Amino acid sequence: MDFSSKLLEQAVDEMSQLPGIGKRTALRLVLHLLKQPEAQTKDLASALSKLRNEIKLCKNCFNISDTELCDICANPARNAGLVCVVEDIRDVMAIENTGQYRGHYHVLGGKISPMDGVGPSQLNIHSLIEKVKAGKVEEIIFALSSTLEGDTTNFYIFKQLEGTNIKTSTIARGISVGDELEYADEVTLGRSIANRVPFESSLKG
Repeated sequence: MDFSSKLLEQAVDEMSQLPGIGKRTALRLVLHLLKQPEAQTKDLASALSKLRNEIKLCKNCFNISDTELCDICANPARNAGLVCVVEDIRDVMAIENTGQYRGHYHVLGGKISPMDGVGPSQLNIHSLIEKVKAGKVEEIIFALSSTLEGDTTNFYIFKQLEGTNIKTSTIARGISVGDELEYADEVTLGRSIANRVPFESSLKG
């Protein structure tokens, strides 16, 4: 792709690094931004800069937040003793959209995947175990995607919780094996949360 401007080429190169954005789409987006009022483009740049510099992770659950505690953890109406373990922020958003869950979350920041070089120490697992040992949790709901990596992560955490007398459950398999949680429809996901089963039972399947 030939560019008449180095500035245009640089902008397209940066835009094309976004997921699902190829060079042609990136060019179309950049040209669209150039046609917009200058103030609108500056507002976008400012919002992205502010997002990068000021975004925080909730100190309790590692959800993305504007403050030290996210709105979910800070809400006294939520059940702090019920913790749903998810891979990332997109899963929190997917479950919240169902309106079926009123507990807290714990965002791992990924799944155990030796092939990708991701081990337990690189995830927010230790803090979850410490939270349980401190007696702050009554039930853990495993809500990771039904993939080999998701099941491996679930089982690893389950073994780490042995001897704690904590109740563990997993979302019902209304979610197809191999599916990513964020792509499940809200009705299916909501029913999977409501009809969760003991984690030990899922090991026998």
